[in-house]
Amino acid sequence: MSILRKAIFLVASSALSIALVGTAGADDGKFSISSTTFRNGASLPTSMAWNGSNTCTTGGAGGNISPELSWRNAPDDVRSFVVIAFDETASFTHWGMYNIPVSTTFLPAGAGTAASAYGAQVLNDFGEAGYDGPCPPVGIAPFAHHYVFTVYALDTRLVLPVFVNFPQFPEALFNALANAGAKGHVLGSASVGGFFSATPDP
Repeated sequence: MSILRKAIFLVASSALSIALVGTAGADDGKFSISSTTFRNGASLPTSMAWNGSNTCTTGGAGGNISPELSWRNAPDDVRSFVVIAFDETASFTHWGMYNIPVSTTFLPAGAGTAASAYGAQVLNDFGEAGYDGPCPPVGIAPFAHHYVFTVYALDTRLVLPVFVNFPQFPEALFNALANAGAKGHVLGSASVGGFFSATPDP
């Protein structure tokens, strides 16, 4: 599964080679994304961690609340946005929202609920709709995983296949995004990220 995803990301990255690519919170006129929930490159708060059956924090249960995300300086001709939360350490998708309206410039904290009205969502790698937060395995190195939230600007809307017996998992969104990028429909992307560990400090 991780090999397929890395291959798709390579295709998407190649298609984005001439697109606008921003950095977190940059104020240089480029497409950029930031969050009031966490600082880029810092530790993610427990409020974002998964609250499932596994031990996902070093203290109490996680809040499982998707972070606030804001973006600015979107490219011209944008028609929709895609937001993906991805654990780069484990090649694990925690959230995928697409066809976010062009009028949207931010997602408030908690926008990743299963019944969210901010955009369509695929199932995450937990097999659930919407956002599920960080839950790196306790005691398994590397202890701190890197979680990246990326917003993509498209000049089109994505159409994902719909089959009754086959729900839309992250691969469906990655494939649609890669195909859009190959056809020049991905106008730019910007990312912000942080780290989370459920392993107590020694």
